[in-house]
Amino acid sequence: MLQLQHIRENKDAIVEALQKRNLEAGPLLEKVMQWDETRRSVQTELDNTQAESNKLSKEIGMLFKSGKPQEANALKEQTATLKERGKRLSEDLNKAASKLQELLYQIPNVPHATVPAGNSEDDNEEIYREGDIPTLFEGALPHWELAQKYDLIDFELGAKISGAGFPVYKGKGAKLQRALISYFLDKNTAAGYTELQVPLMINEASGYGTGQLPDKEGQMYHVTADDLYLIPTSEVPVTNIYRDRILTEKDFPIKHTAFTPCFRREAGSYGAHVRGLNRLHQFDKVEIVRVEKPENSYDALDDMVAHVKGIMQELKLPYRILRLCGGDLGFTSALTFDFELFSTAQDRWLEISSVSNFETFQANRLKLRFSDANGKKQLAHTLNGSSLALPRVLAGILENYQTPDSIQIPEVLVPYTGFDRID
Repeated sequence: MLQLQHIRENKDAIVEALQKRNLEAGPLLEKVMQWDETRRSVQTELDNTQAESNKLSKEIGMLFKSGKPQEANALKEQTATLKERGKRLSEDLNKAASKLQELLYQIPNVPHATVPAGNSEDDNEEIYREGDIPTLFEGALPHWELAQKYDLIDFELGAKISGAGFPVYKGKGAKLQRALISYFLDKNTAAGYTELQVPLMINEASGYGTGQLPDKEGQMYHVTADDLYLIPTSEVPVTNIYRDRILTEKDFPIKHTAFTPCFRREAGSYGAHVRGLNRLHQFDKVEIVRVEKPENSYDALDDMVAHVKGIMQELKLPYRILRLCGGDLGFTSALTFDFELFSTAQDRWLEISSVSNFETFQANRLKLRFSDANGKKQLAHTLNGSSLALPRVLAGILENYQTPDSIQIPEVLVPYTGFDRID
């Protein structure tokens, strides 16, 4: 959520920057300014009314002590009128504050200066590519056929138990999945990230804190009996650890990693692009989350990108990095880099990681602040990245490492799987 003061001081610049998102934000920001002015005007009137009421109350007390009850009772009528006015003004203030908050929730984050303009993923900017795309043998299979051939994943059984998008991993498929989780976590903890295990359900306040609500409520599974939401990523509970916190400079940098299942309702169900592991309602992901001082956050973002690059290099999978354009940028992000691996059997790129800097956008919602060296309280910056999302990494390994009679295991994973091939 953008800060009101920042909007007041930079309205025109914000309107211009949001055009990168193909959003004409002028009318919305005008409404914000109008309701802010209303709120401040009502607040001033309420403060004056309460001050006058307090003053009269003191005078009434003095009159009673001075033996002048008749004059005191006359002033009491005035205080009753002031209290009624104060009640009305309090209602008006709550209405204005609620409307202002509702409008602020509709404004996405301002894109970083380096974000390219664009309408969709077709306009994203490729900034890096590494790894040779292997030439597969004739008859090479996509991962969903490999999963069936080697009895690794049962998509039909998952559909029977839950529905489409809930696969059942079996045998060496389950062990490869577990190996990837352990490998990712070990890489992250070795890089200084503290491992956490967090709840898989969040309350409404947590959803608002990191920006899933009210923007993405249709994409989240809602446990209505207890008004909880299944998490779309561990970023949400991990970042909410610091909701309503005031940190000190010595607390930085804050670096966490967590593995969780993730749940998303928006997964598609038709066509080859959503077959197999390409898009799921439930999937596993290892996440990295950072909380940083504002002046350090973009160095931290570069460090996170380099960290994910290191993992991809060890897995020896062909990948590229994209800087997302304004039209493809997430609602809460100021700058996002997507990692995509090349699925040779499908002949297309698959997104496997997003690494983002939210600057103060989440922190403002979370009321996540820190005291600087001068004792002044500032909003922190929050960042997160997939390190990594497992389904498409697993799909890439199955497809890119297949031979006519087996699937080789990336060398770095063999200590975790205990086997070097699936046959």
